[in-house]
Amino acid sequence: MSGTQTGRGAAPPAVELRGITKRFPGVVANHDIDIEVAAGTVHAIVGENGAGKSTLMKTLYGMHRPDEGTIAVNGARVDLNSPAAAIGHGIGMVHQHFMLADNLTVLENVVLGAEREHGIGAAARKRIRALSEQYGLGVDPDRLMEELGVGDRQRVEILKVLYRGANIVILDEPTAVLVPQEVEELFGNLRELKREGLTVIFISHKLDEVLGVADTITVIRRGTTVDTVAPADVTARELATLMVGGELPVPELSESTVTDEVMLRVEGLRVESADGRAAVDDLSLSIRRGEIVGIAGVEGNGQSELIEAIMGMRPAARGSLTLGGVDITAWETRRIREAGVGYVPEDRHRHGILLESPLWENRVLGHQTRRPSANGVWIDAAAAKADTRRIVDAYDVRTPGVDVLADALSGGNQQKLIVGREMSGEPRVLVAAHPTRGVDVGAQAAIWEHLRRARAQGLAVLLVSADLDELIGMSDSLHVILRGRLVAEADPATVTPERLGSAMTGAGLDEGTGEGTVESVEEGTGEGADQSDQPDRSDQPDRSDRPDPAAPDTPGTPDTGTQRPDDEDPA
Repeated sequence: MSGTQTGRGAAPPAVELRGITKRFPGVVANHDIDIEVAAGTVHAIVGENGAGKSTLMKTLYGMHRPDEGTIAVNGARVDLNSPAAAIGHGIGMVHQHFMLADNLTVLENVVLGAEREHGIGAAARKRIRALSEQYGLGVDPDRLMEELGVGDRQRVEILKVLYRGANIVILDEPTAVLVPQEVEELFGNLRELKREGLTVIFISHKLDEVLGVADTITVIRRGTTVDTVAPADVTARELATLMVGGELPVPELSESTVTDEVMLRVEGLRVESADGRAAVDDLSLSIRRGEIVGIAGVEGNGQSELIEAIMGMRPAARGSLTLGGVDITAWETRRIREAGVGYVPEDRHRHGILLESPLWENRVLGHQTRRPSANGVWIDAAAAKADTRRIVDAYDVRTPGVDVLADALSGGNQQKLIVGREMSGEPRVLVAAHPTRGVDVGAQAAIWEHLRRARAQGLAVLLVSADLDELIGMSDSLHVILRGRLVAEADPATVTPERLGSAMTGAGLDEGTGEGTVESVEEGTGEGADQSDQPDRSDQPDRSDRPDPAAPDTPGTPDTGTQRPDDEDPA
């Protein structure tokens, strides 16, 4: 077994990186990085957006050749000039951004390039099902990829690496779309595989996960290694300080800014999937000026379809949508956007950004008929560039300039650009799906602050997130969606992530009484039916004294866990 003592002494490191330097035009992504990964261990790598984590891992996976430095695998120097070479040396990588073909099935995506493993038919299907069951991934090999949501796509990527039998696995934010119970199941499997000799390199922003699963932690800041520590010798706050030089941000709202004016109303909404089943079923919801309404749910329970219906991307089979009292049910997306609805999509690469276009052109997306992006029927490039610079400054988008292609930015910096764009032009409603996905602790705090300020100025926000601490801390009201219905509501001031996570799976509804209870909602009743007649909450108590979810000594809550993934290549 790897990592054990042999007759000749300790086994060599599974991976040894020495003096790794990687440059891109105008950017030094990695500089003189030294990392040693012991065989049979979980080695975590943490750092802020643009620190160079993903660039380094892509170099190890053969996607980039280092300009300087050496790589050794199991004690032998290697030249990893392609992913095929890395796979040949037993290195597999679960990418943060999906490497999948929408027009192929899950089986076809998994076996692509690995046809010699188990063929392309019954044996391959059997192996995929076995792996899916073993790791609790819930993957159907015969589903078409374009039908799958973000969570299922992530699980397919994990399965692809397991299918190829890698003994050194790079996981780039693998738990980003998993609920806490699924994370624990995955980590349990990783610990078992580690005991059998598997080596895992784990990239994450969720510091509680890093501390819980890693044997060793390396911190990277601004492209170089800062420190390597043991989890037992460091706290989440100390890790955050090493990463960004500051304290962990805490998602929280203080005084209520909720008014009586309903900005977005959803009534009896039914949205159907391609096969005619109800993805959203008889859902009713109202969001008022100055209110953030949170939606919690396990991936694939209708959140995506609800958002797409609100944005005019998917037709409503039944029910109505009104914006400021105006029926927008049949409106096209552009008209909804022009009416003042901002949209932060759950998958930025599919719906939020054009990777091969410069930043200023991405600023124009969704705003191409309005100033400053447009002047009459023409795009005003000069004004768009100027406003992009404003967003870059206000949201700390780290880039050499606004003419840089979006593909040159880290995933976190791409996300900050999208959030800045969607908060521009004084929107009346913001539909935000995972708005802090892929941003570091510093940028996360900045985005939360922008949301708080906009809320105080009257912005109505629909917040969908897999981050339970973010939902609890940043919501005025909080609902649970299950199988396309709002089945429960919770008081953000008292509910715990554990109770909320339990309710998301259908368990824990109306368990007990008192503070922290998640109450089920009867059909046609409750806040999910209509909030306009609910009592005004403007006199609710200040919630700034709620327990700090980042505090290690707070019972029942993690040290942190509010971070979402980022792609550090290369800026």
